[in-house]
Amino acid sequence: MIQQKICYRLTKAVFTLVATALCSVSLLARAESESDRITASGQVFQELISGHPGIPHNLLNKADCIIILPSVKKAAIGIGGQYGKGVMSCRSGENFTGAWSAPIMMQSSGGSIGLQLGGEATDFVILVMNPEGARSVMKGRAKLGADASVAAGPVGRDAEASTTATMQAQMLSYSRAKGVFGGVSLEGTSLGPDDGDNEKVYGKKVSGPEIFSGSVKAPASAATLLSELRRASPKKVA
Repeated sequence: MIQQKICYRLTKAVFTLVATALCSVSLLARAESESDRITASGQVFQELISGHPGIPHNLLNKADCIIILPSVKKAAIGIGGQYGKGVMSCRSGENFTGAWSAPIMMQSSGGSIGLQLGGEATDFVILVMNPEGARSVMKGRAKLGADASVAAGPVGRDAEASTTATMQAQMLSYSRAKGVFGGVSLEGTSLGPDDGDNEKVYGKKVSGPEIFSGSVKAPASAATLLSELRRASPKKVA
């Protein structure tokens, strides 16, 4: 009987910790405005495209879309929850070969179990390498690794000599935490448009595909992001 009570209390404590972790991370992610996140995404891209190591230019030139999640927060109470918001921009046109589109506001969620010794903010960048991957994420919530294949993106010389399996992935993912940049696996992460934030940014309800089609004008806060994308990769390389 005593053991049952102890087990019950431990189980209740674990669920409480999980709920607290996810709620606290969600609140942190929501603390910034939509414009702040768009601006931060532009700054992250600017730093990573010019840094060393950074986003490989040859892969960016082949990408159909780029997703940037700046300062994704991870709870730091033993059981980690992860929740992030950011933007997605794609090359316009039916075949994803045109100019970079206005930003689609995105959100990601995932969880991890493990010891964590403090809160951590990580920048994530995902290169979407083919139209199927782009459409699966643009239309709704997609679970990476299940609805869309994802692999840790190669960096430096590895970008030139990456495996066939890696290069066949629909998405290549990267992270930067505490100044360290490299490929990272994001399997199990759910990713899709944030309808609420898109409505706030564009002043009306608008879907990811509608933003991609050019039905709305990019906000002023996207100036840095779009100018840097156009400068770094003005044209898609087959």
